[in-house]
Amino acid sequence: MNTQKIAKTSKTSVPFERIGFLGLGIMGSAMAANLIRAGFQVSGFDPSAKARQQFKAAGGKPCRNPEELVESVQVVITSLPNSAALKQSAEILASSGRKGLLVIETSTLDHRDKEAARVIAAKSGVVLLDCPLSGTGAQAKRKDLTVYASGSKADIKRLAPVFEGFSKAHFDLGAFGNGMKMKLMANLLVAIHNVSTAEALLLGQRWGISPRKAVEVLSDGAGGSRMLQVRGPFMEDEGWKEVTMKISVWQKDMFLISQALAETQVAAPLFAATVPIYNAAMGMGHESHDTAAVFDVLSRMCSVPAKSAAKKR
Repeated sequence: MNTQKIAKTSKTSVPFERIGFLGLGIMGSAMAANLIRAGFQVSGFDPSAKARQQFKAAGGKPCRNPEELVESVQVVITSLPNSAALKQSAEILASSGRKGLLVIETSTLDHRDKEAARVIAAKSGVVLLDCPLSGTGAQAKRKDLTVYASGSKADIKRLAPVFEGFSKAHFDLGAFGNGMKMKLMANLLVAIHNVSTAEALLLGQRWGISPRKAVEVLSDGAGGSRMLQVRGPFMEDEGWKEVTMKISVWQKDMFLISQALAETQVAAPLFAATVPIYNAAMGMGHESHDTAAVFDVLSRMCSVPAKSAAKKR
């Protein structure tokens, strides 16, 4: 794999001005808002009327349907919930007749489903790139995302100004599909680090050290991690109710990682140990909460709920 971090491009050389979003959920809406602030003309579509209204309030131009959006933009960014939505989007892109239209596909989906979508879109000359993201919804708002781009090298280079509009860094990972492979590697680490963060903060809480203080002190030390910095603050006072990644959505990522590990016959005992923790979170009613809710799962496994333990401090 020829991995290359792309150098910054000056705004004066931006070849694209009109960007379209298919999907305005947590990630899509945050990326769109950053592109608007960066000076791009951003259109968007989402089946949710509320999402479209919020997008309009942020300065975007909501479209009535995907077909209208595709006709009016130079680049499409897709942020979709599942493979069925990606296939439907690919068929719309293919039927548009927009030869040369570039599509930045950012969803976390099976790389084989992305390849099938790429083939469908390519029938009419639409170029789809596999570009999943590393980062949470909160990070997306701060433009603290990393793009794992894969596909046409020339097109990845051309799209550099667009990537810079919503991310802090982007990498050219080579062949189409390598982006998703790197994303699953990243999320394997996220799954482990999220649970290990909850373990450490729960230990501190039982000693009378608040999770907030522990995050402040531990972040810059040898035990620090991005998940400690990003998710740790959500593990106090039921902060998991502020959602940056729903437990229910995360289950899709966990399945894809498990599938990849089985196919490659890679032993992953640490990842395997986290699976029942996330499953328990679903069973405990946290499906609509942030993945920081694993803190509550571990707390209840210790027989003292998180809120009760907090009152003891």
